[in-house]
Amino acid sequence: MDGAEEPKVKYKRVLLKISGEALMGDQGYGLHPPTVARIAAEVKTVHDLGVEICMVIGGGNIFRGLQGSAQGMERTTADYMGMLATVMNALAMQAALEALGVFTRVISAIPMDQVCEPYIRRRAVRHLEKKRVCIFAAGTGNPYFTTDTAATLRANEMNCEAIFKGTKVDGVYDKDPKKFPDARRYDTVSYDEVLQKHLGVMDASAIALARDNRLPIIVFSLDEPGGFRGILAGNGTYTLVGG
Repeated sequence: MDGAEEPKVKYKRVLLKISGEALMGDQGYGLHPPTVARIAAEVKTVHDLGVEICMVIGGGNIFRGLQGSAQGMERTTADYMGMLATVMNALAMQAALEALGVFTRVISAIPMDQVCEPYIRRRAVRHLEKKRVCIFAAGTGNPYFTTDTAATLRANEMNCEAIFKGTKVDGVYDKDPKKFPDARRYDTVSYDEVLQKHLGVMDASAIALARDNRLPIIVFSLDEPGGFRGILAGNGTYTLVGG
């Protein structure tokens, strides 16, 4: 792709946060390879614009720590199992991206040298500068922290200009738009409003971390073809969390 479009891109380095459930497709569990490939193709269209991309993927399609602890499992053990689930998702996304010719690195907060790199901040930044996609796996490496918090932490460490939160709906609503037809979508909403109204964009610690570092969060629909690229080019429907 020629560089003519690059000046139109609003952000030069972004973090894409998606849930593990986004990789399930219509299944109730696990990975759906065509869905993984579709999301990888979306990421490639943005990568082709010259944007530096890092990703954090949840693990809820395989194992969710909170659900495990609710069933009597020790919370710490359950959370570590959830972190391992995110590594599996990251490896699947890496395979899909590299099949499209996008050089990708999986970087884990829990060292497992045979399958991915350990997290070393300066090395990760260098990968981004070389236009490699970095997928941060295993959350923060600590129990009791969600992948939302991990995404906000890594976005700050990588000096990302925004977090793109891919969801099933095209922004943040005052209530569930699938249950309530009169739900109202916000074009912009403040961090404090998200916290006060429990709008469910990300968990409270992730929102607070973004607020403290003035990191905008863009909530958009991952099911909208071309949505990720469109927003970076100044189009599309989304909610901007900031201010």
